[in-house]
Amino acid sequence: MYLPAHFAESRPEVLLRLVRDHPFGLLVTLGPDGIDANSVPFFLDADPAGGPGILRAHVARANPVWRDARSDVDSLVVFQGAQTYVSPAWYPSKAEHGKVVPTWNYVMVQGRGRLRAIDDAAWLQAFVSRLTDHHEGERARQAATQAGPWAVTDAPADYIDGMLRAIVGLEIVLTSLVGKWKVSQNRPAADREGVASGLADIAGSDAAAMAREVLDPGHDR
Repeated sequence: MYLPAHFAESRPEVLLRLVRDHPFGLLVTLGPDGIDANSVPFFLDADPAGGPGILRAHVARANPVWRDARSDVDSLVVFQGAQTYVSPAWYPSKAEHGKVVPTWNYVMVQGRGRLRAIDDAAWLQAFVSRLTDHHEGERARQAATQAGPWAVTDAPADYIDGMLRAIVGLEIVLTSLVGKWKVSQNRPAADREGVASGLADIAGSDAAAMAREVLDPGHDR
């Protein structure tokens, strides 16, 4: 990843928060037919050994990635946060000298490590239950008037057993977790304020999130 120093983000709490808020990652692996990419929801756990973390997920057993991904080279997982077009019309410096062009702002985190497949029913049962409890808890918290959280135990046990046989776990002990926050840090303060103001006039969650990032990169939401 091309990473100029002024766009680099290394604070662990900021990187972890983006993965937590945007867990649907793009898993890029190397297999017998070359590079492969699969979109997978991940869960990031702390690494007891002190590394950047451990990514865990599951995929359909029919997906060949768990068999074909090489384990002797790193896999890459990309997590994408807010991203928006940035108009030069928002820069006060446009009126001063006109030497401005459009750009694209975005935030992302990339994790690397060796992928390991886990074909173990007990592991999968525990992981799927934990993953479900986490996301159902978030849903119930954000929409308190809707139905209460669903649990794996709400479904018949034999049905869940069949579903578990149809998936395989994935685990990546990360060797690196790197963030890129391209949020107008290379512009003067007045231009950054202009970008935030311009984005505030645009509907959509990405525009609102990017406006906050421009004013305070990696801020605590």
